[in-house]
Amino acid sequence: MANLTPYRITGPALISFSGGRTSAFMLWQILQAHGGTLPDDVVVAFANTGKEREETLRFVHECGSRWGVKIHWLEWRPMPDRFAEVGFNSAARAGEPFEGLIALRGRLPNPLQRFCSRELKVEPIKAFCRSLGWERWQNVIGLRHDEGMRVIKKLAENDKGGHRWKSAMPMAKAKNTKRDVMAFWSEQDFDLGLHPHEGNCDLCFLKARGTLVAIIRAQPGVEDWWIAQEAAGRRFERARSYAEIAAATHAQIDIFDVLAGEEYDAECGLVCAGDAA
Repeated sequence: MANLTPYRITGPALISFSGGRTSAFMLWQILQAHGGTLPDDVVVAFANTGKEREETLRFVHECGSRWGVKIHWLEWRPMPDRFAEVGFNSAARAGEPFEGLIALRGRLPNPLQRFCSRELKVEPIKAFCRSLGWERWQNVIGLRHDEGMRVIKKLAENDKGGHRWKSAMPMAKAKNTKRDVMAFWSEQDFDLGLHPHEGNCDLCFLKARGTLVAIIRAQPGVEDWWIAQEAAGRRFERARSYAEIAAATHAQIDIFDVLAGEEYDAECGLVCAGDAA
């Protein structure tokens, strides 16, 4: 029998659900450790940027419905509220929160200034926790035992302080790995339905060029929103533009795409996929 002790969470605590297989595995283990029902001061939240894949939205909804757990769907809003609570049907699907943030900032995020993950994920979750009357809390995130550097970084952040929360990583404590996650989902009758390289954010600018090419080829038109944001000469990454990548992709008749080995099933913002694994 699996050791569920690391998954017994003491509140107040926020379980950050990215919408990926790893964080869903973590949520299931936490539920089992608490007999199927979370304590009143332990809540689950999913922050939607409007650029999550439809598969991700369906998966989040299905996890909540099948497992009988309330998942709070949050979206960024301008000050002072910082967030709105939505649901599966009302969740943005055309990048509206992300686009609104870009308009407010007057510039695009980039690999060195990833304000998108901070503003669209971290801040709405923080504002939501404050709305519950919490001053301090645990932020429970889905980092596995085999994601060593990410775990070390979060432990260092805990030691440094400066936040209203401390990160809890029950999967790392329980020594659960990617193999455990995939074995779990192979036994379920529903799944996320995405390849690991696809990730929850459809064309995140941190993805390798080969990965972007593969996704654009598989889903023509997915690049349109990103191209529109790069109008007037703006770019998410200086060395490339989405228009250039899309044009080259559609001009190529056949190519073997080189996909990056990085897995993007991580909590964007709290654990940005661009950080070293």
